Amino acid sequence: MKITRQKNQNLIDLASFALEKAQANGATEAEVEVSIAQGKSITVRLSELETIEVNNDKSLTLSVYFGKKRGLVTSSDFSLKAIEDCVLSACQIAKYTQEDKGYGLADKKLLANESHELEVYFPFDLTERFMIDHALATEAEALQFNAKIKNSEGVQFSNSEANFIYANSHDFIGGFPSSRVTLSCSVIANDDEQMQRDSIYTTARNFSDLKNHLDLGKETAQRAVSKLHPKKIKTGRYPVIFEAPIATSLIATLVSAVSGGNLYRQNSFLLNAIGKVIASPQLTIIENPFLKRGNASTYFDDDGVKVKERVVVDQGILNGYFLSTYTANKLNLISTGNAGGAHNLLIKSSNINFKDLLMKMGTGLLVTDILGHGTNMVTGDYSRGASGFWVENGKIVHPVEEITIAGNLKDIYKNIRLIANDTYQNSSKYTGSILVDELTVGSNN
Repeated sequence: MKITRQKNQNLIDLASFALEKAQANGATEAEVEVSIAQGKSITVRLSELETIEVNNDKSLTLSVYFGKKRGLVTSSDFSLKAIEDCVLSACQIAKYTQEDKGYGLADKKLLANESHELEVYFPFDLTERFMIDHALATEAEALQFNAKIKNSEGVQFSNSEANFIYANSHDFIGGFPSSRVTLSCSVIANDDEQMQRDSIYTTARNFSDLKNHLDLGKETAQRAVSKLHPKKIKTGRYPVIFEAPIATSLIATLVSAVSGGNLYRQNSFLLNAIGKVIASPQLTIIENPFLKRGNASTYFDDDGVKVKERVVVDQGILNGYFLSTYTANKLNLISTGNAGGAHNLLIKSSNINFKDLLMKMGTGLLVTDILGHGTNMVTGDYSRGASGFWVENGKIVHPVEEITIAGNLKDIYKNIRLIANDTYQNSSKYTGSILVDELTVGSNN
């Protein structure tokens, strides 16, 4: 699917039609999002093509407001008759809902009035044959890496292209196309005594920005082999490195704690924290919605509110929340342009590479996988199942599994010692590996 002006105009026309009908039926305010998406996914396993999946999706979501009452409907039928029926249904729903002071459109003054070039759309012009061969070569590289790689869970290569238009009755209309390409590999290491698996993926807006597929295959195999024959460690308190992909979860939890939904429900361990020290001076988080080719780049949020670059956490001090129009209304505050979530969080590194980060830790635990959902958002208590590697004198000495890591997030953030520059590129939280001074590590030794 290539996004053309004609297709874009079609979405604009549908959105405008829905808004006109909503106002004609008495809605005081209305908003609508119309989107289309198309993609293909190739899966290979053990040198054979397993599946080819093609998807074509479309959706229209309409919200109408009668004062502080809201009706919400969604449809995949773009016919004018279906849209008219949706409008009538939404209006009927709104009449029977309770008033909520959070409902309503964003103030006109907050709406985005200019667009930005984000470089998030790159038409995918590679053939199906290329996708298959690319996936097969990735798996072959993994399977031949080591004799202990005896099985594969497969390689998946997928691409998608989408376009959306958001419009509301404050005369706002905006939208843009986007694309995504993803390659993932999963293999199993087996030395006749035990098995271990690992999987890695790479994702980008443009195919040319993906990690090299042969390197991906090698890395997946190497990691699976390195997990064989884990050893026990003693329960105790140790410094812990959260490998970059896992470190994103620490950042995500912090964002959740200072997001409007948890704040207005009083469901956060970081209530009333603006201007306060919530983390180590090593932690600085910059939100950059305009990052070129970014995973969460945009020039307006899901409410049409303009976004801006800002320093959310400055050397451990919290400068701002993440608020949508709804949650801002509930808190009697102003939207920060975060309806739909945060937009490209860039975590400043301590100018140290991963190898040196291990040396700085000395002896402790490197966490490469976490399990479970052991986070209490009210108290900040944190306990997760984990696996990874035991480190001594800055060197990885053996794998470990079936352990737990525990602490309180208020302490964990304040005990961040260093952040490496091995920035993870597959998430909207662009962080390197994070070294935390002392967590409780539990083991069934």
